Amino acid sequence: MRSPDVQQLGMFSYVSVEQRVPTDHPIRKLRVLVDVILGELDGLLDERYAEGGRPSIPPERILRASLLQVVYSVRSERLLMEQMNYNLLFRWFVGLNIDDAAWDHSTFSFNRERLFDEQVAQRFFEHTVLMARVRDLVSDEHFSVDGTLLEAWASHKSFRPKDGSGGDGTDFRDEKRNNDTHASTTDPDARLMRKGKGKEAKLSYLANSLMEN
Repeated sequence: MRSPDVQQLGMFSYVSVEQRVPTDHPIRKLRVLVDVILGELDGLLDERYAEGGRPSIPPERILRASLLQVVYSVRSERLLMEQMNYNLLFRWFVGLNIDDAAWDHSTFSFNRERLFDEQVAQRFFEHTVLMARVRDLVSDEHFSVDGTLLEAWASHKSFRPKDGSGGDGTDFRDEKRNNDTHASTTDPDARLMRKGKGKEAKLSYLANSLMEN
């Protein structure tokens, strides 16, 4: 019998975040290790905060979240908080329950800078890497990755609107051109790219290389 594709939102949930993380997931070993390190740094963290005043984000959660950002290569605090909002694995590792709100990215950044400025975070990461090596959680494999732009055999004149509008492409001054709306008639697979800010944009290919060291 075919079940209906109907989503019914329950008012209550009796499944914890803990139950959603597989028992054999590698992140569990890292969480145990991190909790040991944070326990050792408890006194140092306590010295950084006043007894009264407005409650802050727990420093332990800031450090766990910062570690996740490194492990999973999350490129910004904004994207990290986005993951924290819906990724149950991230929530479990950091210590957030299913009903806890994720922090605003600017609030998180402000609180984290305090730990980084006082070098608490540096000690945390150093101890984490050291203990991960001792417990054989770090791989000895090392790879080098690099990328470059290969200029295509196509001119700017050939980069014309995909809908066929426009002239012959000789005069494109003041015209907004991008890869979504334009394509080269000579080499449709080429993309308009630049190597960096302030560099000239050219029709190119992105080439990446991976080498095992």
